[in-house]
Amino acid sequence: MAKKIASAALLVMMCLLVFVAAIHHHVPKVDADHMYGHCFTSCLDNCDSQGQGYTFCEMKCDTDCFNEEVTAKLNIKFSNKN
Repeated sequence: MAKKIASAALLVMMCLLVFVAAIHHHVPKVDADHMYGHCFTSCLDNCDSQGQGYTFCEMKCDTDCFNEEVTAKLNIKFSNKN
């Protein structure tokens, strides 16, 4: 009886391993730190040159660059349909 349970458990584990290997999805690599850092620096400089306050610019650029980073990682393409 114990051998049957061990065999069944081993079979389930093997099936699970094959299933995980089969559905493994490769997410494209993006140099996120470089992308975010470059975006944030240029955005902050641009916002500051427009006379906005530092706190406003920091929050705006953080949000904008985070969104840009996520869309690049997920390979999302937006179209402006108005």
